[in-house]
Amino acid sequence: MKKIAIVGGGPGGLTLARLLQVKGFPSVTVFDRDLNKDARVQGATLDLHEESGLAALQEALLMEPFMANYRPGADKIRIMDKDANILADEHAGEKDESRPEIDRGPLRKILLDSLAEDTVVWDSQFAGMEKSGEGWLLRFKNGTSAYADVVVGADGANSKIRPFITPIRPFFVGMTVLEGSVYDAENLVPEMFKLVKGGKLFIFGDSKTLIVSAKGDGTLSFYAGFKSAADWALKGDVLDWYRTEFKGWAPVYETLFANATAGMITRPQYCMPLDQDWEALPNVTMLGDAAHLMPPYAGEGVNMAMLDALELSRSLAKNNDVHVAIAEYEAQMRKTASAMAAMTLKQTEVLHSPEAISSMMEIMGQA
Repeated sequence: MKKIAIVGGGPGGLTLARLLQVKGFPSVTVFDRDLNKDARVQGATLDLHEESGLAALQEALLMEPFMANYRPGADKIRIMDKDANILADEHAGEKDESRPEIDRGPLRKILLDSLAEDTVVWDSQFAGMEKSGEGWLLRFKNGTSAYADVVVGADGANSKIRPFITPIRPFFVGMTVLEGSVYDAENLVPEMFKLVKGGKLFIFGDSKTLIVSAKGDGTLSFYAGFKSAADWALKGDVLDWYRTEFKGWAPVYETLFANATAGMITRPQYCMPLDQDWEALPNVTMLGDAAHLMPPYAGEGVNMAMLDALELSRSLAKNNDVHVAIAEYEAQMRKTASAMAAMTLKQTEVLHSPEAISSMMEIMGQA
């Protein structure tokens, strides 16, 4: 049986490992750069969709632990304006529960706990690989190496596997997101904590966005989105920047920036070309952001990665020829990603325009 190496232990990579093991692939190894499973704080909540993330968990036989760990109500949204007026509120009525939310940490634990012992090799930051016989010899920055017959890049936006497959690169979409978190938010920012109410806030004004999301551990994660140059960088104090760029916004929002616990992360937004194409390789492929990076404003990132894992596992299971399996999977993956990227780019532009509030209200009404 072929040895399969998955580079990257995010939701996509771990889901693929679990699905392959469920489907009878005994030799699957995930190589992750983190020192151990607790090395990094995991990000905000994820809403898993019935046709993608949840479908993958269903086939991975993990719906029972998911149902025990998801957070009812975490998907409820309030739309607000820059003056702190609540314009729409899903807490006020019944809401469809077809997109349940779970924190990244618990989802990762569910996936890790489901894998065979020693599936994940930690402290294995990819350094390079070269052909070795019919397969590949992977090298890691800790000095170790490993042979694999098949390599899957699940290593995110800055994938080191992608250049082995295609030289196509992402383009800058004209905006940046500044990310922060407030731990112990109930005590540090009590007014914001009450406004979020365990769910999400979508705040719009002046062609900017502020999205705030509650986590099960009491943290509020927030994301300020604004149009910028590709090389934009935060210069000076974050409060000075906020008071200038978000001038006139209600004082309650400033409390997030004043209490950001571990500094701010700058995330310039990129997207892969919608028409990207390449010839399938016989034993190397990729999934998730490595394959089809796009902005986060459609909430599809983790769902697409898990759908990729589902479709790749199915293709590998039904085709004895790995090359055929990869070609089949990649053709469908690119088609799906192209349509989703087109929608995401349109939504990203609208949500950072004067029509943001009316557009979001329409989306909520349709939902």
